Amino acid sequence: MKLRRGHKANEPAPELTGADAERQARYDAREASAPTLSPEEFKLRSRRSFLTGTAAVAAGAFGFNWIQNDPRRDGTPGILRKGHELNEALWRRLYDPNRMAPEFAISESTRPRINGRWGLRHEIDLDLWTLRILGPSGEQIDELTIDDITSLPTVEQVTEHKCVEGWSEIVHWTGTPFRNLVEAHPEWPADLPYVSLRTPPPVEPMDREYYVGMDIESMMHAQTLLAWGIQGEPLTQLHGAPLRLVTPLKYGIKAIKRIATIQFTDERPDDYWGDRGYDWYSSH
Repeated sequence: MKLRRGHKANEPAPELTGADAERQARYDAREASAPTLSPEEFKLRSRRSFLTGTAAVAAGAFGFNWIQNDPRRDGTPGILRKGHELNEALWRRLYDPNRMAPEFAISESTRPRINGRWGLRHEIDLDLWTLRILGPSGEQIDELTIDDITSLPTVEQVTEHKCVEGWSEIVHWTGTPFRNLVEAHPEWPADLPYVSLRTPPPVEPMDREYYVGMDIESMMHAQTLLAWGIQGEPLTQLHGAPLRLVTPLKYGIKAIKRIATIQFTDERPDDYWGDRGYDWYSSH
């Protein structure tokens, strides 16, 4: 006996009429025509599913162990590092200095969340901050104040800040393109292929120095900024005051805050997250 919705097993089913009767008739017809499995077929399919699942688990375990035992390169299993290198080769081939990341109206922007505090776990005296410029051997070739940088042509840029964790936010930045700084100092060795940027050395045990490596092409892109403002206001210390990098063609792990040194180098520089298995190039 089929039970109607709302009635109990020990009570007679109410008589359905009109639309309710038609709906129940359609349901009964679909139920009667639904495919069924014989007990033998059900056992066969269950056995096949079990064997397929067992094989999948075994293959997954084998693959995981194979990746873990693969000789490591830069702290990462070789097969995964190879994947990063293929990704970098693709993005380098697609790179176009005239390709711009989308820009948005200021009304669409918001102050981004604070994500990542290495190099920021203590406050600094912003009045004493300077930016040291280093050559390929680590020798200091210049030292700038924040006034030296803010005196350069200023741009307002509203672009999407993308995180490798999967979230993104549209942010309003104030700063100057890095290439403006380079053009103001033609004596700097900006013909070298790489740039290294670092926060100040840590002054307490719970902090770490943060550092990123960048290719010179990405650094010289028109939208790669040295920023001192966010949402129309000066940067806070946790957002990287007095100066941070903005690079909408890269993931946020490249957007180093509180820059203390910039070094031009002919060797691929270390990168905090690249040293920990992430893609060094980190483009998107």
